[in-house]
Amino acid sequence: MPFPATVRSRAGAALLGAATAAALGVSAPATAAPAATDSVLAWYDTTAAAIAAGGAPTQITNSRTWAVAWLAAARAQTRTPSAPGRRAALAGAVHQALVTLVPGQRAAADATLAAELGSLPDGKPVRDGVAAGRAAADRLLTERAGDGLDPASVNAPFPVPAPAPGVWQPTPPQNAAATQYGNRLARPFVLRSVAQFRPPAPPAVGSPRYAADLAEVRAYGSATSTVRSQAQTDTATFWLGSSLTLYTPILRAGVAQSRGSVAERTRLVALFHVAAVDTQIATSDAKYAYQRWRPVTAIRAAGDTTWLPLHDTPAHPDYPSGHNTYSGFAEGVLTALTGPVARPYTIGSPTAPGVTRTYTDWHRPSVENVDARVWSGIHTRSADLAGIRLGLDVARHVVAHQRDVLR
Repeated sequence: MPFPATVRSRAGAALLGAATAAALGVSAPATAAPAATDSVLAWYDTTAAAIAAGGAPTQITNSRTWAVAWLAAARAQTRTPSAPGRRAALAGAVHQALVTLVPGQRAAADATLAAELGSLPDGKPVRDGVAAGRAAADRLLTERAGDGLDPASVNAPFPVPAPAPGVWQPTPPQNAAATQYGNRLARPFVLRSVAQFRPPAPPAVGSPRYAADLAEVRAYGSATSTVRSQAQTDTATFWLGSSLTLYTPILRAGVAQSRGSVAERTRLVALFHVAAVDTQIATSDAKYAYQRWRPVTAIRAAGDTTWLPLHDTPAHPDYPSGHNTYSGFAEGVLTALTGPVARPYTIGSPTAPGVTRTYTDWHRPSVENVDARVWSGIHTRSADLAGIRLGLDVARHVVAHQRDVLR
């Protein structure tokens, strides 16, 4: 029987909290609500809806769309002196990026543009702001051309290695081909190297930590587990879906609660998604550098030949956990730019229809994500904690180099 999951969860929560504090060193207070008229949220919701309705089939490609649109807006705003001009720059940049990258959603983008411009005074500052935003988007689209984040490049074929202890193999029941192998060859926005924050190697096969990790997943992550509680099953199911989908309302809460200017809140969205892209690139680098087998493969190799996880295993290596690298950078960026505490915010999940969860900080979702991937039976806890660390490292680097990003 593994070390009790509830105890390990508390230990993981303490470790995550310590890692966040050490990585970011912030203790800002909770922020106040923005004004009722909110151009930033209008464009945020338009971007989210456009990507949900007509985005790419690969998560990192959609993160790139967010990053291009909002980074272009942030760059344009640094060259736009007036408040109406900065709102117009946001409109011009996001609209231009969306109609280029998600052309099927042009009607919605056009409608938001018309509404925003209708609420601004007619004059040269607004016209210049729109032009600056459009020009910034076009420059950034040119700058990012051929960056390797298109769906075909992202899912470049991976030559499966020969079976060996610890080495990744396609996982049952689908035994699908590996995905996201091409991310490791993509061009980051800020990282100097895709391996800049590569975590240390996973626990050696047969080591005490490896054995404890595997015992925990075998007991608590099994499709037929008799020790996993209903609450643990619910957490695993809630956090099962796309990280981009799950974290879009979390970032929105941060934007909505921020009392920063239009430019500062635009920058929050931009840096979040720049970090999202770079984190996903760094995650695939580490996954395919270590090629660590998934728990289902390890457990079956150890003799439990019919074992299956609660949820189907994604088709890429175990270490580090991609869901947790996403949680790590998201927590890191939100903590650095808005403070660690939030007013209560509520999110739903596409994999748990009708269920909502309410949080009062950016840290608790990370804790739940660590547990969720173990209780789903698809990651070891070591992979989860390494993922949080990697995401926090990328967040710290992106925030520290934001002036370079906004050049």
